[in-house]
Amino acid sequence: MTESAPDRQALLLEKLLEPGPMVAVELRPPRSNLQAGKSMEAWIDLHHSLSRLTSEELFVFLTDNAVGEAEEESLAHVAANLGDEADLRRIIPILTAKHSLEYCLMFASRAISGGFDALTVLGGDQSVGPKRCVPHGRDLRELIGASLPELILGGWVNPHQDAIEQAGFLHAADAHSDFALTQIVSHHSLPEVERFLNVVDTTLVPVVFGVFFYRSANPSTLEELNKFFRVPGEELTRDFQAGASPEEICAESIRELRRIGAEKVYVSNLGNRGAARRLRRILELV
Repeated sequence: MTESAPDRQALLLEKLLEPGPMVAVELRPPRSNLQAGKSMEAWIDLHHSLSRLTSEELFVFLTDNAVGEAEEESLAHVAANLGDEADLRRIIPILTAKHSLEYCLMFASRAISGGFDALTVLGGDQSVGPKRCVPHGRDLRELIGASLPELILGGWVNPHQDAIEQAGFLHAADAHSDFALTQIVSHHSLPEVERFLNVVDTTLVPVVFGVFFYRSANPSTLEELNKFFRVPGEELTRDFQAGASPEEICAESIRELRRIGAEKVYVSNLGNRGAARRLRRILELV
């Protein structure tokens, strides 16, 4: 965890340190290679969802090259187009190290000057896209924290990996993380999550567990997703074959994670159009 100071605070961190459940959302900016008309339409959808979600006092994580595809830079669009429609403290940009160091440091500076008070800083998938400007996300968090100590910074952990090793990464003196997001988990990975929870101190570094909204059990889609995170393909196929809806499957993951103590989650893949409505249907089933 980064060193504390009296003036270091963020709305997200306040919520994460409160007892009880929390549900956030992860959204993706439009791809940078969209045609002008489609790009404008995609940004309008995103802005509507951001406005609706934040007005309902939810937090939104905005990705950065989430699956190796170049995405539009989020800060300028969000700050310029949302205006007073959204509390920017409820929007947490995700920055990967897969840019120049100069860009990364400028991104962080622009974030805090634009009204954002927290930033998630990750290394980024090394198998796709540009190379990292520093070896690990912690290196970039250290550099950002040195120049912008008031900015709350988030890191990354993976409950599917060795729990003790991941806890070591999370609690290391050089982690420079005030909170952390996890790789995608589900009700089909509860043993791994339980092992992780047994060795981490989430009161010291709060953890937000990732849950994916699977729309179907299409084999090619699941195979593609499995390149980026562990997908329980056979189990999901059985869930869908048994008649469960995408909302019911997602709700079961949230419900079961809460049962074992993973109360803070973010939901990914809701889409930029109608994300708030889709999340509401899921939470009605939790």
